[in-house]
Amino acid sequence: MTHVEDELTSQPECWTRAATEAAQHAGALPSPGERVAIVGCGTSYFMAQAVAALREGAGLGETDAFAASEFPHGRPYDRVVALTRSGTTTEVIDLLGRLKGRTRTTALTADPATPVMAAADDVVVLDFADEQSVVQTRFATTALTLLRAHLGLHSDSVVTDARTALATPLPEGLVGCTQFTFLGRGWTVGLANEAGLKMREACLAWTEAYPAMEYRHGPISITTHGTATWMLGEAPEGLAEQVRETGGTWVPGTLDPLAELVRVQRLAVAVAAARGLDPDQPRHLTRSVILARP
Repeated sequence: MTHVEDELTSQPECWTRAATEAAQHAGALPSPGERVAIVGCGTSYFMAQAVAALREGAGLGETDAFAASEFPHGRPYDRVVALTRSGTTTEVIDLLGRLKGRTRTTALTADPATPVMAAADDVVVLDFADEQSVVQTRFATTALTLLRAHLGLHSDSVVTDARTALATPLPEGLVGCTQFTFLGRGWTVGLANEAGLKMREACLAWTEAYPAMEYRHGPISITTHGTATWMLGEAPEGLAEQVRETGGTWVPGTLDPLAELVRVQRLAVAVAAARGLDPDQPRHLTRSVILARP
């Protein structure tokens, strides 16, 4: 078993622990009414998109998501939350340094022995969800679960759905598809973006991701026999039928969207195996992007 497989199968237990511990971290996390920005890089940026949409959608305060390198320094926030598994990513550390003394910052990380511990004002350590693999699975979803629980939006059914996602066979024929499109709505747009990234990282698949209503505005033109369109969450009316009419495979989101992401993680590993690739050794990638200083 690869590190990725081992880590993604542990997600139900990690989510349960994160949800249980959310209350003890409440002082370090955004309070209702605060104007908040959530930042990250790669997978963490897509989790930030999901959390921002969840928080603002719940009426808890204006919330934006940015890639750490694209943070708008002229815009005022009460708190900036940084998601960083490694605690060493250059763009995140640099941003926290620029915000020090001006804006309250919180970091969610997996490693307590890294520069982020001093760079952020508050730190939440999820070391039980740390990973050996380059490709992120359980840390990202565990951080999202902690924040979801903090917002009052987590339930035991999410963990139950995750166990179902791990135990249920993938749809027949999916591994052999040549192209994958992931769709989301609201907070699941971030999950769709992450699903596409997982497939690119782990198995070099041709993938795209869109807000579901945007799919009809051009992207559906690539859909045909041998392609798959996977919906994370509830699909817009009539979209499934339109995809099927093209000859493409439609994959409905029948579980909680975060559990659907676990199914995608499994698919990425399965496609990697079918193509003779090692998902623990993704091409051109390292566990953390640390940029050399001039």
